[in-house]
Amino acid sequence: MASILEKTTGLVAFVRTVDAGSFSAASRLIGSSQSAVSKSVARLEHRLGVRLIQRSTRTLSLTTEGQAYYERVAPLLRAIEDAEDVVQAASEAKGLLRVSAPQEFGRMLIATWAPEFLARHPGVKLELNVTDRNVDVIREGYDLAVRMGTLPDTELISRKLADLHWILVASPAYLERRGHPETVEDLRSHSCLRYLTSGRPWPFAFADGQSIIPDGPFDTDDSGSIRQAALNAAGIAYQLRMTVTDFLADGRLVEVLPHLAMPALPAYALHAFGRQLPIRGRLFINFMIEKLSGLDL
Repeated sequence: MASILEKTTGLVAFVRTVDAGSFSAASRLIGSSQSAVSKSVARLEHRLGVRLIQRSTRTLSLTTEGQAYYERVAPLLRAIEDAEDVVQAASEAKGLLRVSAPQEFGRMLIATWAPEFLARHPGVKLELNVTDRNVDVIREGYDLAVRMGTLPDTELISRKLADLHWILVASPAYLERRGHPETVEDLRSHSCLRYLTSGRPWPFAFADGQSIIPDGPFDTDDSGSIRQAALNAAGIAYQLRMTVTDFLADGRLVEVLPHLAMPALPAYALHAFGRQLPIRGRLFINFMIEKLSGLDL
C-alpha cells in the first residue's frame, strides 16, 4: 500500500499549475524548474492512471477527472498551508486574504473599511475582487466570497453578515414633475430605472409579496449608474438602502412609497475551509459583522 507521502507527491505541482495557468508560472510560484513541475504532474497522472491536464503548445486545460480532482485536493492543500495560521493569536494574523464581493458591497463597504481592518491586523494583505459575477471560490482560489440573496445548494460554508433592505427613491425634481406614486400599480405609469441581471430587468419587489417589472427609459447592469440617473431626475430607482443613506439625509433623494415595507436581502460570507477557516478569514468576517451592525441597512 502506498504511503501518505507517495500519495501526496505531485499535488503541489498540480494545484499550482492549475492556479497559475501554466507550468512556467507554477514553477515560479514553487521555486522549481518548469521541467520539474511538468514531470511531477506527469508522475501524479501515471500513479492515478488518468490524464488530469490536457496540454497543447499554448494552453493547458483540465480534463473532467482533473477538475474533479482539483476541487477535492485544492482545499486540502490550502488547509495544510494554513494549519499554522489557524492557531495563531489575532495579533499574529498574517498572510494574503483573497476576497470577492459584489460591486456595491465591495466598493461602498469593504473598500471603505479596508484601511481600518488592515491597521488592526498589519500582517494581513487584502486582495479584493469586485464583481457581480458569482466566482468559483475553489477554482479561482478565493478565501472568502460575499454573496447576497438566497444561497443555492453548495458545499461551501456560509455565515450571515447582515440583512440589507431595499428602498425606492427618486429626486425631488422628478417627483415634482411626475407626481408621487401612491400604490405599486402607480409605478407602471412612471419612469423606472431598471437593473439588469443576465440581460433581464430586476423586479421591484415588496415585503407583502407584490412584485412588478415596470417599464422605464434606462436599463443597465450597473447599480451605481442607476443611482446617478435617479439623482439627475431620470426616474424612480430600486436601490439598497445602504447605498442611498447619504442622499436621503441631504435631500437629494426622497423615499417613494414609504408606507410599503420592502424585503430584506441577506448577505453572506462563503468559504471552502470547513471548520479550518484561517484566523485572518475569521477576523475579517467578524470585522464585517461588527461594522455592518452599526449601519442603517
